[in-house]
Amino acid sequence: MSSQDPTQYLTFMLAGEVFALGILAVKEIIEYHSLTVVPMMPDCVRGVINLRGAVVPVMDLLARFGRPSSGVTKRTCIVIVEVQNAEQESQVIGVIVDAVNEVLDIAPADIEPAPAFGARIRTDFMQGMGKVKGKFVILLDANHVLSIDEVTQLVQKTAISPALALN
Repeated sequence: MSSQDPTQYLTFMLAGEVFALGILAVKEIIEYHSLTVVPMMPDCVRGVINLRGAVVPVMDLLARFGRPSSGVTKRTCIVIVEVQNAEQESQVIGVIVDAVNEVLDIAPADIEPAPAFGARIRTDFMQGMGKVKGKFVILLDANHVLSIDEVTQLVQKTAISPALALN
C-alpha cells in the first residue's frame, strides 16, 4: 500500500459533530448496555463492561473533551478500540458514541493538519481534519485521546487532591 492510498476511517457522531477513528484501531461495534461503575475513576471513564470474559474500560469522549455527555438513545453504541500505551502494549477500550455513521476512504491529500486554535478539543487528540463531501471530519488520534496512561494520571491527581485539601 502506498502512502497515497486512501485510509479507511469509521465516522461517528458526538454532540452533533462528526468524528472519525482509523478503522485499523476499531475492533468491533456493540450496542450500548449498562456499565459497571468503578469508584474513583475520572469523569471520562463511565465504567467497565464484560466483553467475552475480558474487563474493558468504557470512556465517554465528550467528557474527555471537557464537554457535557450526551444522553443515551437507541442509536448510542460502544466502539471497541485497540490502542497502544507508552510501553507499546495493546489496550482495549470502549468508547461511547451517539451514533455510528459509516466507514469512509479519506486520501492523505484530503487531510489537513489539526488547527492550532479554535477547535473545541485538544490538538494533540487530533490526527487532522479530513475533507469529505465539502465538510470537515475531525480525525482523532486513538493512541492520544484514549491514552490509559494519561487517564491513570488523572485518577492519581483526583485521589491526591482531596488529601491536599485537608492539610
